[in-house]
Amino acid sequence: MLALHTEQLYFRTMVESDWPLFLRLHSEPQTMQFVFGEIAEEQIRKGFDHRLPAWTPQSEHWLCLVVVDKASEQELGVSGFRILSPGHAEVGTLLLPEFQGKGFGTESRRAIIDYAAAIGLDSLESTVTDGNIASCKVLEKCGFVFERRVPHAYQIGDQWFDDLIYQLRLT
Repeated sequence: MLALHTEQLYFRTMVESDWPLFLRLHSEPQTMQFVFGEIAEEQIRKGFDHRLPAWTPQSEHWLCLVVVDKASEQELGVSGFRILSPGHAEVGTLLLPEFQGKGFGTESRRAIIDYAAAIGLDSLESTVTDGNIASCKVLEKCGFVFERRVPHAYQIGDQWFDDLIYQLRLT
């Protein structure tokens, strides 16, 4: 089982007993406002089940790690990546609302970047829904650079949003 550590956090592979955390993350309006519209529980469960098999760099599914605060042992959210092409992955993090804005997103992203570099990835990307200023700031703090805007790329509810694509070279 994969485990990563930073000064304040540790990360462990997501397991079946993490279903309540995953469901809450995907049901919290504040967490999901720039990610998805309302999602049926069966769709959330499908996404959860898809991430449960053992992960290797050859996997097509997300490496999904539970983010845990070392001091309190509270589960804060999930973070990870999926390989898009040889040497290149998409990264993402979801934190519960009560843990947002406290530096955990930045620390989590840096840990994922370090792990990606350690396994030999060359570059990372992250897609942010336009308007998600906090996520853009986290990416920029971690060295990601805005690459391009994809107009009207994603619909949440009745509103269309642009996608903002950020890139980070690891080599």
